[in-house]
Parts: sequence; structure tokens; C-alpha cells
Amino acid sequence: MSKKQFLIIGLGRFGSSIAKTIYELGHDVLAIDKDEEKVQEISDYVTHAVQMDSTDESILKTLGVTNFDVAVVTIGSNLQDSVMATLILKELGVKYIIAKANNELHAKVLTKIGADKVVLPERDMGTRVAHNLVSSNILDYIELSEEYSILEIEAIKEWFNKSLKEIEIRKKHGINVVAIKRGEKVNISPSAEDIIKENDVLVALGSAKDLNKFESMISRKNK
Repeated sequence: MSKKQFLIIGLGRFGSSIAKTIYELGHDVLAIDKDEEKVQEISDYVTHAVQMDSTDESILKTLGVTNFDVAVVTIGSNLQDSVMATLILKELGVKYIIAKANNELHAKVLTKIGADKVVLPERDMGTRVAHNLVSSNILDYIELSEEYSILEIEAIKEWFNKSLKEIEIRKKHGINVVAIKRGEKVNISPSAEDIIKENDVLVALGSAKDLNKFESMISRKNK
């Protein structure tokens, strides 16, 4: 599997979790944020981390953003910055852009200006799309690139009251759990000791190949 280059703009909990996991999977990650403290915090967990204004087109050009395979814009606090960063990346010719939206209007704007994929957690969380044909436990499937994706899956019975370490998803299937949703609460970057409860939703990141195998396993267990 070829090594890819990912650009992550916005180092909140979601952006940081994605950046770290993609880097752990063996790919190059350039992480960007205005906040110097956030940049310092992630610098040891990605290829490069840069403190800068992502709406500054000239600086983005000097960073060679057109060489990246995927750009993920996860700016949550400033809608205008989110839109501007996405627009600039599109105009510079970035191959594939994923943008996180805060609401439906934000999502529409991001789509209009050229985001290839818009993630709107509040809308998508309860929506069963595409991959629920494989298993009723699959809630959502988001393509990061041709090779890597994010999967949302409702916990299966055999996981109830067990820790992430005990169910060995990473060891057995080669995929990483980057978040656990429990009702309205979201545990970003859960530890190996975190316990899975009934109705929990696991957000997993991995290669399309590994995720497909994982889905098939879940499907067989539900038969």
C-alpha cells in the first residue's frame, strides 16, 4: 500500500485524533492550526506541525499543499475560516478535500465551494448509509481517500462491558478506534481501558481493505 500525504487543518479534538491515527498508520501528516499550543502538543505525533493562519493563501502555497493526496478541514470555532480554507485549497488544486461542518447551512456552503466530502456529525450520527446494507450495526462510512476510511459502528453484543484492549480490534483487524459515542457524549481518543457499553457507537479508522474485512466479520456475527 503506497504511502500518502495528508494535510489536517484545525487541531481540535477531532482533527488531532485523525492526524495522529493517520500518522500511526504510516502516512505523512502535516498538521496546521493558528494556536501555537495545539501545534506544540501534536508535533511529536505527526510528520510536521505548523502554526499558521490557514486562510493565508501565500503561506499555503509555500507549504506545497497541492502535493497532498487528501486535505481535512476540521476548523470548528470559526465558520468563515473553515469556508475560506476550503475555498483556497480547492482553488490551489488540492486533489481531495474533506470538510467538517457545524450545521446544515455550513455544509451546503462547503459543498458549493468544492469540498469533495462534508462531514456533519450532528446529522450523520443517526443516519444509516451505504454500509448498513452489510450490517445493521454499520451507521456511517466516510471515505478519506481511495485507501482509507472512517467507519461508525454500533457496538455488538459480545463487546458489551469489555474494554477496547479486551476486544482487540486493532490487534485482530488492524483498525484504530478514534472515538466512542455514548448518547450525546463523545470520547475522543479513548484509552485501551475504556469500557464499551450497549448502544455505544465506535468510530474506527483504517484501510478500506481492513474495514471491509471487519464489516464482513460483523455481518457474519449478526446472522
